[in-house]
Amino acid sequence: MDERRLHALNDVPYSSGPVVYWMSRDQRVRDNWALLYARSRALEYRAPLVVLFCLAERFLAARPEQYAFMLAGLRAVEEELRACGIPFYIETGDPARSAPAFVERLNAGLVVTDFDPLRVKRVWRESLAAKVRVPVHEIDAHNIVPCRAASGKQEYGAHTLRKKLNRLLPEFLLPVPSLKKFNTAQSSSSSVNWERVYRAAGVSGEEAERIGMESGPRAAERAMRRFFQKGLDDYSWARNDPSANGQSGLSPYLHFGQLSAQRLALEISRSGSRSRDDFMEQLVVRRELADNYCLYNPRYDSFEGIPDWAKKTLDRHRADVREYLYGRDDFEEARTHDPLWNAAQKGLVRRGTMHGYMRMYWAKKILEWSASPEEAYETAVLLNDRHQLDGRDPNGYAGIAWSIGGTHDRPWADRPVFGMIRYMSFKGCASKFNIRRYIESIEND
Repeated sequence: MDERRLHALNDVPYSSGPVVYWMSRDQRVRDNWALLYARSRALEYRAPLVVLFCLAERFLAARPEQYAFMLAGLRAVEEELRACGIPFYIETGDPARSAPAFVERLNAGLVVTDFDPLRVKRVWRESLAAKVRVPVHEIDAHNIVPCRAASGKQEYGAHTLRKKLNRLLPEFLLPVPSLKKFNTAQSSSSSVNWERVYRAAGVSGEEAERIGMESGPRAAERAMRRFFQKGLDDYSWARNDPSANGQSGLSPYLHFGQLSAQRLALEISRSGSRSRDDFMEQLVVRRELADNYCLYNPRYDSFEGIPDWAKKTLDRHRADVREYLYGRDDFEEARTHDPLWNAAQKGLVRRGTMHGYMRMYWAKKILEWSASPEEAYETAVLLNDRHQLDGRDPNGYAGIAWSIGGTHDRPWADRPVFGMIRYMSFKGCASKFNIRRYIESIEND
């Protein structure tokens, strides 16, 4: 593994004891640099290796449906780990408490964990590193080019980060070694009490069925293959047409780490598809730009985090008359005058997903129809985190920051309410895709 993936969270040296891989963002066995690093350290130290997952019973605005999707994937992870001779444990409660308690109870000697730029995850990791007297190593297995290696500051936009990523990509876009079975005398099998875990997450069979989307690494693999066979070649033109259903559908699998972005990028880069470059732009540049934004901007999920020029232009238009004004319940229940927006919101609630082009329109209209940009921002973040399977993610926060706050964008022509924030309209959408067909696809679900 390239050492640039590693970030030490404390300077405690290893003494003795088991190696714990605290799995969080990257919920998979295959193509996982963090798990591979943990295994190599355990072999070096002749120590047992265990995998821990800490289930926060409340995580931002996540609903039982998102928990159901995640837990289905984790059950598959447990099976794969058992086949590799690696015990798997799930602790419930506040991870800032449950993770240190587990490490101390096990008398662990090293903790390896995932990179994640979100504030709440950083608090958990930093709390662990401060409480335990063992080394804590963070491994960026989520990004192809490790976030800290790509840039040491918040990038202005895609064009500034793209140059840095393209320079480093040949060094990092390499096959990930396979995980070999871990055979030590200390290793033992484990069994998670899934009934207790589901109960702690407030998940019943109904939520699992409501998702309507398979979960887990094998499901992610099947979804990837379907996209390669049926969607990749048309991706360049179809991805911005909500009525064509031309997006990959892989975002939830990438969000929960059930699918490795590195594996996906390798497969795409080897293909001769005419859409290869456009897909790589979204998978590599735009995804990693979102991680960069959240890592280096502590206010990534609020109005206060947007650029100064955007704050100023929105401030100048605070008193502008809004033709329509809606409250948060109106938005959540899709009670606006706009059938296109209502369809997008209904689809989000029913499916847990929304087409990428519609996400932009959806957020911009929340800005246009809210009493203040702050209120709009809070509404968009809450609804995204509550209903998107891939919510509570840097991509979502960066997308809202772009749509409402001009982040990673430039000033446009001045207009009411929006100021110089890029504008989108119903008529503009009608000129780009078949609105009626899109609405009917939602209504006929």
